[in-house]
Formats: sequence, C-alpha cells, structure tokens
Amino acid sequence: MLSALLLGSLLGFVLQRGRFCVVSAYRDVFLGQGIKMFIALFIIIAVQSVGIWTLNSLGYISIKPREFYWLSTIIGGVIFGFGMVVAGGCATGTWYRAAEGLIGSIVALFFYALSASVTKYGAFLPLSNYLKTFKVSDGAIHQSLGISVWVLVIGLNLIVGFFVVKELRKPHLKIARLKPQKTGVLHLLFEKSWHPFITALLVGFIAILAWPLSSLSGRNAGLGITTPSANLIQYLTTGNTKFIDWGVYLVLGIALGSFLGAKLSGEFRFRIPDKKLLAYASIGGILMGVGASFAGGCTIGNGLVETSLFSYKGWVATLFFLVGAYIATFFIIILPTQYGKNPKGIS
Repeated sequence: MLSALLLGSLLGFVLQRGRFCVVSAYRDVFLGQGIKMFIALFIIIAVQSVGIWTLNSLGYISIKPREFYWLSTIIGGVIFGFGMVVAGGCATGTWYRAAEGLIGSIVALFFYALSASVTKYGAFLPLSNYLKTFKVSDGAIHQSLGISVWVLVIGLNLIVGFFVVKELRKPHLKIARLKPQKTGVLHLLFEKSWHPFITALLVGFIAILAWPLSSLSGRNAGLGITTPSANLIQYLTTGNTKFIDWGVYLVLGIALGSFLGAKLSGEFRFRIPDKKLLAYASIGGILMGVGASFAGGCTIGNGLVETSLFSYKGWVATLFFLVGAYIATFFIIILPTQYGKNPKGIS
C-alpha cells in the first residue's frame, strides 16, 4: 500500500507540474489548436506497451485477454467524453486539480466518485450488468488476428515516433518568461514549463511501474482511477475496509503529489468559480462517473492502459471518448462562439 501512495504521489506531482490535461488534448484537435498534447497521449501508450509486454514476457506480470463488452463500452465512452468536457477535466485531472485548490474540480471529483459508486455498486448496477450482456469473446486485437502482440507494439511505436519527430521539427514561438527565482533542480521542478512529451515519458514509466508494484498486493492491473474512486466512496459510507486497496492509495497519492507540486511552486490557492461553473462541474462529474463505469475505465484505465494492452475495450472506448468530447465541444464552445457568445467557464 505504501508503494501505491508513493507512486501515486509521483504521478500527481508529474501531472501537476507538467500541466497534463487529457481534455485539452482532445479539445485542441477539434478547435484546430494543434496536436502536440494528443501525440503526448500516444507517447504514454507506446512507452507503456513496451514496458508491460516486456514484464509479461519475463513473467513478472500476467496479461490475459478478457471479453469485450462492446455496447457498454460505446455508450459509456460517449457519456464520459461528453462529461469530461463539461466538467473541464477528466477523472485524473479532477484529482490533481482538486489538490491545487480548485473548488470546481473538487465538486466534479465528488460527483464523479459518487456516480461511479452508484453505477458500480448501487442503483445503476442492474443497468450496467445488462449492458455488459452484449459482448464478444475475443477481447484483444492480436488475439483476433492470431499474431504476436509485438507486431502491434513495434508498429505503434514506429507510428508514434514518426509523429513525435515531425512535431519536434516544427518551428516554435519563443515565449518571454519572468526571470527565474530559483536555480538548478528547483528551477526545473517548480518554475520551468515542462514539454508535454517529457511529461508523457514520465507518466509512461510510472504507468509501467504500477503493474509489478500493484501485483505485490494481489492486484493484476496498472493505473486505474474510476474503481478506486468508487471504492473510496464505498468505504466512507459503509466503513467496510475491503474497499481500501492498492488503487485507493494510488488516487490518494495523486492528490498528495499534486498538492505538494502546487504548494512548492506557489500555484496552490483556493479558487471559487461562479454558479454556472459549479453547475457544469457537478453535471460533468456525474456523467464521467456513470460513463467510466459503463465503459470499464476512464481516459487513464481505458485511454492509456487498455490501449497499451491492445484490447478492443481500450481502443473503442478511446474512439468514443473522442466522439463524446467532440459533441460537447461543438455545443458548448464552437456553436456559441459562431453566434458571438462567450462560452464562459469551460477551461
């Protein structure tokens, strides 16, 4: 459990200092603001794929294909993608931004965890179980194709590498910055802006470490946010310690690491949004919790971990995260802008 807290703290620190936001990665594509952050997501997937399949080959972890609940994944993906744009942050983003003092993110996090708990353990469980009756037995791409997973690993890394090199060769504007107040390592950690690709590499390595460390507690999985968040609510409402597992300590560590990063860099402060933003945060949080539970994971569990396993669930969920995110972006940002209205509050 200590390993989960430490790894989560490292992840939270990296996400906070790297200003890593999945929502902006998706939105930037739709708004024509570049694909740098989107490429960064695939760096995490590519790096992680090499690491976890190497660990699997060496026998340190065991990766087994599972059934693919296609209807649940599609519906959940759209709902989650829509919800994260409305909330202004994905599941992981709400954890680390809440620890920076953003009241809107705290509200979104509460409703996300609560609705995930309701869907996984409460009133929405029958519906969730029904949706999961629509399934296929082949859960992984390489399983269906009858090929070695390493063909997919190598292919993905070559494609991602191509886009990384192409992006790095683009000319970039130099931005004037304030004179550094710190020197050396402190400047790099707490003042200097991190390149998204560097942040992505760090997150990828952390995601790899999650597998062997969590296996020590009997949990055969990587990074995960939704189920631990739901389990935390279950523990707080029932007092049943069976819900306190490696994953719960991981998400608590994310909050701790983000708080330390924000505090030491002078970025921590409580920020209270207006009523409209709070409404967006509440609704978006609810949609994220329900959607992630239906889909079997959020933009971390599905979008970064399952994709590196080359499971259908991961790639299909990611596709429909994009669909949901586009719908929300169109109606909340693009359409109001076209009619001269200011889409206030969506960040």
